[in-house]
Amino acid sequence: MCGISGIVDKKNRPVTAAAIRRITDLVAHRGPDGEGYYFGQNFAFGHRRLSILDVSDHGHQPMSYEGRYWITYNGEIYNYLELRTELEELGYTFASGTDTEVVLAAYSHWGAACCARFNGMWAFALYDSAEQRIFLARDRFGVKPLYYADSADQFVFGSEIKQLLAVQSAVRANRRVIVESLLTSIDGHGTDTFFDGVTSFPRAHHATYDLRTHRLTAECYYQLNLQPALRSLSFPDAVGQFRQLFEDAVRVRLRSDVRVGTCLSGGLDSSATSALASRLYHAKAGDRFIGIHARSIDVERDESSFALAAAAHAGIELHVVEPQTVDFLTTIDELVDTQEEPFGSPSMFMGWHVFKKARELGCKVMLNGQGGDEVLLGYERYFATFLRSVSRFRFLLEVLAQSKNSRLSLAEVLGYNFYFTSPTLRIRRLKQRSLLRPQIKDSYDFDIVRKSVQSFRSLEEMQVFEISTVQLPHLLRYEDRNSMRHSIETRLPFLDYRVVEFGVSVAGAHKIKDGWTKYILRKAMDHDLPPAVTWRKDKMGFEAPERTWLASAIDLMKRAVAESEILGEIAQRERLLERFDRLPLQRRWSYFMIAAWERRFGVVW
Repeated sequence: MCGISGIVDKKNRPVTAAAIRRITDLVAHRGPDGEGYYFGQNFAFGHRRLSILDVSDHGHQPMSYEGRYWITYNGEIYNYLELRTELEELGYTFASGTDTEVVLAAYSHWGAACCARFNGMWAFALYDSAEQRIFLARDRFGVKPLYYADSADQFVFGSEIKQLLAVQSAVRANRRVIVESLLTSIDGHGTDTFFDGVTSFPRAHHATYDLRTHRLTAECYYQLNLQPALRSLSFPDAVGQFRQLFEDAVRVRLRSDVRVGTCLSGGLDSSATSALASRLYHAKAGDRFIGIHARSIDVERDESSFALAAAAHAGIELHVVEPQTVDFLTTIDELVDTQEEPFGSPSMFMGWHVFKKARELGCKVMLNGQGGDEVLLGYERYFATFLRSVSRFRFLLEVLAQSKNSRLSLAEVLGYNFYFTSPTLRIRRLKQRSLLRPQIKDSYDFDIVRKSVQSFRSLEEMQVFEISTVQLPHLLRYEDRNSMRHSIETRLPFLDYRVVEFGVSVAGAHKIKDGWTKYILRKAMDHDLPPAVTWRKDKMGFEAPERTWLASAIDLMKRAVAESEILGEIAQRERLLERFDRLPLQRRWSYFMIAAWERRFGVVW
């Protein structure tokens, strides 16, 4: 896990050491264990290393292979041992124990098709000296970030946005993205970022940059592969197959030459991941597995009893942190800088402190349960789509069961069903609650909202859309930035592509049953977790004491909103400030985030 960078000079001049070092140093936190550079005729690679596999100097990057290829690489290929064996049988040799060298050999043998063979997370740039081109690639679900800026003089890429801002003459806002975020609470669904001129390299794509013609040609190499045959699996068979896949996903993510731990919120996903990892880790290493929990100072948001129960049941050595209000207030600016783009909730601070503690404990790798909700239908809004798949006779029975076995009331279950399947209702509500200027919200097309509503026609379509477009991408950004700020690599077993494909393909009735979300996971883990955790109805997940924290920051937030030039351009600012204290917490936060982000990065409209 590392930070990568690259500069191509389109005038075919050599890139200076100062130029590549400058943008590489900006991600030193992603790789405190080493740095390296490679200089071509008209380009340069930079690398900051976080040593996970083969921590010796043999893992230094940029790494070369066969005298022809050079790579700067960020990620982990979890099946690298199996691929290495396959490549050795084909005659390839290896000088290190790294997955980096396996990536190089795989590209040498299979070319661009190597990406389809990887099980993992990655973003890398690989120089082919014989073809005079750079091959760029990003993993299937976009777990690892990659950004670029393409101007008349340079093509620049890096792991974080701040690297690209460093080469721009001015930091300008992407107006559409800001308006869309404030109107719909949706962002990160495409290649646009909040910054004009900075592009997110698309997930599941690879591209070739021709160093002679300076053309970038991109291609999608993966679409979520639905397997219709899985829909006919009986429930016991589905549980068995899922358990086998998920356990193997956890097993390969324990491969490491440094200490591994887990983020344990007390929710079902993190507890399932932690329980399996603890058993597998103890069997191999003999040590107790380490878990870290962030406890909320708000009693209503405190999940520590569930985390303690899960840890005790699984034999996990649990460490608990409890971020205070003062920690929130003194960390706001740093977290805005870390995340680089506005984020949707103060709960981000809880994860921040989990990874900070992991660093203190020497756990350079942390497992997490991210992705479980999207893969196995964990959000209550998914009830709306599931209800469309049942008969009229079953409809009322399912509604009653959902109100019994979830945190929703009967009225809320019915309300979700109408709201999430009606574009007219959703758009009208979004406009009514918005405090943007009328001409701003009236000119917005709400296309992403209509696509979201359209996806609710079927469970498979909705899951693919949420995983690829509107839900998972921004969650993965939050995870990556928080962990890597503290030089921690996070690994996500629920996003093993085998687990994702199985989860989306298997029958909806195995995922939502008798009003229970993620039913297949609950049954698969029934004997590995205490019932209080397995059959929880209240879903949280490292939730912050938002009411307490935002009350303590209300003056700071209002001042930032009042001083924001961007909000002055697009919002009805006087009405916003008058109503600010009465706005729902999430909406207060969203306006404040734009102002805080604008101030931190010096963004101009």
